[in-house]
Amino acid sequence: MNILILGGGGREHALAWAVKQNPKCDRLIAAPGNAGIAAIAECADLDILDGAAVLAFAVENAVDFVIVGPEAPLAVGVADALRAGGILTFGPSAAAARLEASKAFTKDICDACGAPTASWARFADRAAALAHVRARGAPIVVKADGLAAGKGVVVAMTLPEAEAAIADMFGGSLGAAGAEVVIEEFMAGEEASFFVLTDGHDVLPIGTAQDHKRAGDGDVGPNTGGMGAYSPAPVLTDEIAAQALDQIIRPTIAELARRGTPYQGVLYAGLMIDQGRARLVEYNVRFGDPECQVLMMRLGAQALDLMLACAEGRLAEARVTWADDHALTVVMAAKGYPGAHEKGSAIGGLDNLPESSSQMVFHAGTTLKDGQITATGGRVLSVTARGATLAEAQARAYGMIDRIDWPQGFCRRDIGWRALK
Repeated sequence: MNILILGGGGREHALAWAVKQNPKCDRLIAAPGNAGIAAIAECADLDILDGAAVLAFAVENAVDFVIVGPEAPLAVGVADALRAGGILTFGPSAAAARLEASKAFTKDICDACGAPTASWARFADRAAALAHVRARGAPIVVKADGLAAGKGVVVAMTLPEAEAAIADMFGGSLGAAGAEVVIEEFMAGEEASFFVLTDGHDVLPIGTAQDHKRAGDGDVGPNTGGMGAYSPAPVLTDEIAAQALDQIIRPTIAELARRGTPYQGVLYAGLMIDQGRARLVEYNVRFGDPECQVLMMRLGAQALDLMLACAEGRLAEARVTWADDHALTVVMAAKGYPGAHEKGSAIGGLDNLPESSSQMVFHAGTTLKDGQITATGGRVLSVTARGATLAEAQARAYGMIDRIDWPQGFCRRDIGWRALK
């Protein structure tokens, strides 16, 4: 098969790495890709938000299967354009992708199907939003309704924080994404991620993970796109997973189908777990980053077979084969991230690191310039390892990090702490 992966981050490098191991993959192309992906696949300069351009490229290159990595192409209908053109595609329609593209849409779905989540209210007016949080008090959660690249959620522990978030969003800091805001009840507990595949009818769980959003050790500092993750997440027990499937995920899939917008692809449920029960925090309509890195490390070549079964409507016959192991990834970011950070610094030591089914460095914001890997983004590398125990996976990942020569980068040194404490 000729396979095209859309995207150029650590998630897409991990997807490419897993897909490449499957003998069904004959030719692998990524658009736009990055320096790490370029070592295992062709990279194409393509506007992945232009459905017509992506379809034309797929037809010209005899692409058999397209895997859409990020949420933005899904939200603008790239998967719709590909399917309309006869290309087998992994990823939901624009209508179904509203589960991530609009926080209020997800809340409406939850209300319609009875899925447990935080109480909420939607506002298109700054004054009304401010009056609401002043009446409710803190802690409280303020979310931009639209896609904001991971920057649209503020967990405000004080009233001034909530007021500042509202002023910021309505002030245009997030563009159109902040034109409306959703304000939610603060949910106590421990957050974890639950990933399932669905073809619109059948649902197949494919793993759990826990992300680390804050920039600093001990979960302090600003929120980021994710500084590391591990899988499986012990807090998400079999019993809680069953409850989440029965009360949250399957009702959501059924409600979307009832509305005539069946969901096909991976569905990522962010869950808040407290006293043995899960409530929905939010949905994402693609693999998480960096959660994808640990999931692909554990799934390997079978990931392609599962995604094909999903896209072809054969999910009922698909099975996941799990090793009794753990995976952990540590994100190396440019100093200053998630704020202003330097670009163009050289990264050394990568050539001497192992590349195997148990140790990999997945690239995100990198490029190859004059024969040297250089940093071009905020989150730059995902150093990933497997082990028989989480402690072993953690030791392997940090052992690799200690061999990377990048003074302009930083990482958290405590990824996995909740499960290991």
